[in-house]
Amino acid sequence: MPLSTPEWPGAHRSAAAFTFDVDAEAGAIAFDHTYVDRMSLMTHQQYGPTVAVPKLLAMLRRQDVKATFFVPGYTAELHPDVVKALIDDGHEIGHHGYLHENTKGMSEADEAAMIDRGLEALDAVAGVRPVGYRAPWWEYNWHTTKLLAERGFRYDSSLLDGDAPYLFAGEGMTDAQALVEVPIDWALDDWEQYAFYPGWTGSGVIESPNKALELWSLEAQASNAAGGAFVLTNHPFISGRPSRLTALETLIERVKELDGVWITTLEQIAEHTRTVITDVYRHQRLPDPGPLPGQPGSTTTGTVAPAAQELPATDSDPRFVSTMTGEQ
Repeated sequence: MPLSTPEWPGAHRSAAAFTFDVDAEAGAIAFDHTYVDRMSLMTHQQYGPTVAVPKLLAMLRRQDVKATFFVPGYTAELHPDVVKALIDDGHEIGHHGYLHENTKGMSEADEAAMIDRGLEALDAVAGVRPVGYRAPWWEYNWHTTKLLAERGFRYDSSLLDGDAPYLFAGEGMTDAQALVEVPIDWALDDWEQYAFYPGWTGSGVIESPNKALELWSLEAQASNAAGGAFVLTNHPFISGRPSRLTALETLIERVKELDGVWITTLEQIAEHTRTVITDVYRHQRLPDPGPLPGQPGSTTTGTVAPAAQELPATDSDPRFVSTMTGEQ
C-alpha cells in the first residue's frame, strides 16, 4: 500500500522540524560502560548539555523556533536543570531510552523495562510524560510499536521508509491503536557529517559546516517542493560547536524562507497527521532465507564476495580507526 502524504494546515505546503538527541554521556557509556573512566571522552560528551544546549536555546529563541529534544533518562538524571530549561523555553521532550541502549535484538521484556525506566526518570526530573519516542541508534524492533502504544505514546520517529508522516500499527495491534511515524534519514543527521572520537566512533573525516549546510538546504528545498516533512536530527555535543551552530542557524533561516513551510515540533506534526490520514500501514516482516554459504550458521562451505562498495580496512587508513560508525 503506498503511503499517503498529509495535507498540511492552512496555507502550508510542507512541514519541517528541528530535532535534537541529547545523548550526552549516555551515548558513549551505552557502547562501553568502562568509558566512564575516559575523562577526556566524558568531557567531550558533557559539552552537549553544559555548553551547547544553552547556546542552542538562545539561537532557537532568536529564530522563534520550537524544537523537539529526545532525552535519555540517564541524561535527565545527570542534567536535570538542562531538561527544565528545555521545557521552560517551550520545547518538546521526547523519549530516547534510559542509557541510550542499543535495542537491536533486545527481548520484549527487556525493552519494556528500558522504556519504563526512561519514562520514570523524565517524570521524576521534570514531571514530563513524553508522547514521542526515538529509538537509540534508530534500532527499532518488531515488538516496539506495541510497547509504545501500551504506554500511551502517540508517535515514533525511528524508521526510514517515508518522506512524510503516516499512521502505522504493529503486530497484534488494531487500527485504532495505530501510532504516527515521522520518518528520519541518515542524510539528515549531523553524526554522519561531524562525529569522531578516537577508539569509539566516526570515520575520521570531519566535514566542513558548509558542506552540511549545502546538503541539508537541498534536502529541505526538495522536501518543500514535494509537500513532505523535513526532519533534521542533531546532537548538541556535535552541532553545538561554534561554526556548526552558525551553519545550523543559517539553515533555519533558509528553511523559514521556503514557500509555505510549517516549522513546528514533531508532536504537532504527528497530531495533525492523525486528523488528515486514515490509512493504517503495516510493515511486513520478511521470512528469514537462512544463511548463505560462508555466513554464520551455514552448513555449506564457501565464501561470499564482498559488496562492490566495500573497501578493506587497513591500519594505515584513517577511515577505519573506529569501532562503530553510526549513533543516534
